Amino acid sequence: MNRPSGRAADALRTIRLEPGFSKHAEGSCMARFGDTHVLCTASIEERVPPWLRGEGRGWVTAEYGMLPRSTNTRTDREAARGKQSGRTQEIQRLIGRSLRAVTDLVALGERQIRVDCDVIQADGGTRTAAITGSYVALHAALARLVAAGDLKALPLTDHVAAVSCGIHEGVPVLDLDYAEDSKAHADANFVMTGKGLIVEVQATAEGATFDRAALDRLMELAGQGIAELVGHQKAALGL
Repeated sequence: MNRPSGRAADALRTIRLEPGFSKHAEGSCMARFGDTHVLCTASIEERVPPWLRGEGRGWVTAEYGMLPRSTNTRTDREAARGKQSGRTQEIQRLIGRSLRAVTDLVALGERQIRVDCDVIQADGGTRTAAITGSYVALHAALARLVAAGDLKALPLTDHVAAVSCGIHEGVPVLDLDYAEDSKAHADANFVMTGKGLIVEVQATAEGATFDRAALDRLMELAGQGIAELVGHQKAALGL
């Protein structure tokens, strides 16, 4: 089996996490997974949604979008169409759930962190790049609150990152790019913490069903990939 990129079955794409990419955001990161580039920014708001007022805890939420020419052909902005697609809503909810899984919302206090993920260039795995980069942006924003004395310590319990896996030409592989994803017999997205705990798994048979052994191999590859991505996060944050 030869991958279109020439990578080994268990190899990630070239990963670059660039913190401080945005001048104005409290926290930011440009996440590059090969040719997939996602700008993640975290904004601090000293208020919570109305349904959380007086509860003594904060909130972390996310928005996601793809720029019109992030893909081979231009797509209209969703704002121009007047509504978000189901895919967009699903992905931004996934990003928010992933970040909240490692955030102590009580320690955060009654403030909200809004994370925006904008896909600049897409080549597969935009949601996994968004989650991985969003953690760096969130960490940086929270570190600013600690430095200002607004928080005693970072309200984070662990790292969180995400990676895709799939079955390409009958072989389980890690971190699919578009050439593989578009032809994969099965694909899956894994969100896991730095300790290897599972936040979410999305796995789908595309061209053919797969057995438990294949799923176990995809899980193994994902765990390896997540460990590498957490290493990139720590390096980006100077930890």
